[in-house]
Amino acid sequence: MVREKIKIKKIDSITARQVTFSKRRKGLIKKAEELSILCDAQVGLIIFSSTSKLFEFSSTNMKNIIAQYNMQSNNQLRCEERSLELQL
Repeated sequence: MVREKIKIKKIDSITARQVTFSKRRKGLIKKAEELSILCDAQVGLIIFSSTSKLFEFSSTNMKNIIAQYNMQSNNQLRCEERSLELQL
């Protein structure tokens, strides 16, 4: 039996939307946990619901993951700025 593909669009029913959010959130967190275990990766996942409720998963300390992200993104930004300067 083949599952029918669903069209990705906003769910109109508030109840159905909340149920879908809950199920998919749990599935996404499970996948993030599996990725961290199988690949020995540092994974940080932050989710805000439509009511601004926070859900998070981190394979290690979330603050450390965010600090590492900030450091990497700042380094990348500096490299891009240097590249632009060299092009001028």
